[in-house]
Amino acid sequence: MKKLAIAVFFLAFSLPALGQVLASFNETGLTYGHVHLNVSQSDFERHKEIWVEHFGGRVVEKGRNAEGRPLLTAVVLHNMLVALSTSDPTMPSADTVMNHFGFKVRNMDTFLAKWEADGLPVTTEAAGFGGETFLGAEGQINAFVDLPGGARVELQEDQGLQAEVTGYHIHFNTEGYEELLQWYTDVFDLEVRPRGRIATTTNVPGMNLSFGGADGDRAATQGTAIDHIGFEIDGLEEFCRRLEAMGIEFQVPYREIPAIELNIAYIIDPSGVRIEFTEGYDDY
Repeated sequence: MKKLAIAVFFLAFSLPALGQVLASFNETGLTYGHVHLNVSQSDFERHKEIWVEHFGGRVVEKGRNAEGRPLLTAVVLHNMLVALSTSDPTMPSADTVMNHFGFKVRNMDTFLAKWEADGLPVTTEAAGFGGETFLGAEGQINAFVDLPGGARVELQEDQGLQAEVTGYHIHFNTEGYEELLQWYTDVFDLEVRPRGRIATTTNVPGMNLSFGGADGDRAATQGTAIDHIGFEIDGLEEFCRRLEAMGIEFQVPYREIPAIELNIAYIIDPSGVRIEFTEGYDDY
């Protein structure tokens, strides 16, 4: 019975409700939203192909500039989005605090075979684990791949998935990772929940946030391959007021952008990870 309850918890954690793009909001109006990548112009179309062909995504374009180009390009995935900006990344994500983000895949061999057949490298060895696959923190087969431009992605096999691929975790690496975890749990009213061998993790609907150590300083994220992470908020303007009352300073205050059907705001966490709050991605 206990195993059944655990299984139901993780199913609810990873799946959006019927008719929704993202996982259901928690009682504070929070769910996981997106990862935003900086991608060079030469890699932009290739990125869209990868997110559609290998991760099962659906490309959404919103608004138009004076040249007729989309103001926002995002790829809707299973319980999250990946947004793309045309900008040369200053460094790969592995050199920053936001080291990588991760997905569960139903069959690792199938995913990697298709990945390599498309001329894309498996970079597990470059990530310091050796070989194409390894046993991850939860005892399942894992692998790392790097996207054009340097955004690192971790894959974890889960043969019980309903979808072929689903978003699963984002991973911070920094010297003060325990204090950073505490900041996230305090600000967003979360609880520490270990993920396998990793004790320092917490969950928001749709995503696990994992925190680990690093040797030396890691770069802030803005301008790098993973420019920022994002949370979708039900009632963003009031949410921003609550953060301001807590003493949180905004890099970009609350604003409404009708052209892309989003309300947004930005902060920077204590480690230098840029965070966007959105209201509207769930309707994409």
